[in-house]
Amino acid sequence: MGKIYHDQDVNMDILNGKTVAVLGYGSQGRSQALNMKDSGVKVIVAEVPGRAFDRAKEDGMEVMSTPEAAQKADILMILVPDMPQMKIYEEQIKPYLKKGKVLYFSHGFSITFKRIKPSKNVDVIMVAPKAPGPKLRETYLAGFGTPALVAVYQDASGNAKNIALALAKAMHFTKAGVFECTFDQETITDLFGEQAVLCGGVTELIKAGFSTLVEDGYSPEIAYFETLHELKLIVDLIAEGGLEKMWDTVSETARYGGRTRGPVLIDERVRKKMKKILKDVKSKKFAKEWIAEYESGMNKFKQMKEAGMKEQIEVVGGEIRKLFQKPQ
Repeated sequence: MGKIYHDQDVNMDILNGKTVAVLGYGSQGRSQALNMKDSGVKVIVAEVPGRAFDRAKEDGMEVMSTPEAAQKADILMILVPDMPQMKIYEEQIKPYLKKGKVLYFSHGFSITFKRIKPSKNVDVIMVAPKAPGPKLRETYLAGFGTPALVAVYQDASGNAKNIALALAKAMHFTKAGVFECTFDQETITDLFGEQAVLCGGVTELIKAGFSTLVEDGYSPEIAYFETLHELKLIVDLIAEGGLEKMWDTVSETARYGGRTRGPVLIDERVRKKMKKILKDVKSKKFAKEWIAEYESGMNKFKQMKEAGMKEQIEVVGGEIRKLFQKPQ
């Protein structure tokens, strides 16, 4: 196991007198900004007029344009989505970067795939919390924190890691544990996990199970319960205590059926396909494909979303989920 940092390993004094600019007040940006602010860090927010801008003002944040924030701040946290980062960096950040400033990311895509090529006189760091934005805020307010990854791409000051760890501590990540890695390790594993398991793999498995039951004559409602609704119960058990916690909690019949039939489904052919997905991520094939799709207007991306919204499992699920809503 690599190095893990906790509260006692980190000194936040290195942030004294520094201003942190959070560029992008979305799910991650808002939670990270609020957590740092509540820990005594001087935080400003860079946003364009709109809902996120208004929300930042309502939260008591000092809000300004990205060029203004780039000039004023010592640490620039780039928390806008991956694809616009390069354009924002080139046009609104790079002209104001001076020696001693720090570029901060929570995902390594732009650095790993060289979308952003920072000058040599700035620190480039990453703190990647392993939870969605609202969870970061929830655990902070509860007096704890979520685990995170920390990485240094460029250490111009000689203090890059200490700055990254201090920011992680300010957001309470070191209360849970911060794991050291590299930008490339975070980027590759994150993309692979999303595609093969967490997002792509899971959704296709759910849809395949649902359609198998419906095509064999079972009602869509029952199929929905058995292949999608109950998945959260299983995932919660796994997250709470690992795979064996789940196996120990479900019925003996489920244990035997799952242990014997699971490997039939996820066989060597599937594992080979996973290796191909990983290869495409590592070789930059996926990154080039996604960048080309984004730059061409994202027509395929939009068509996939529209088609997904019309699928039977989504229509049926929408009606079933209403049953779990409390009457107003």
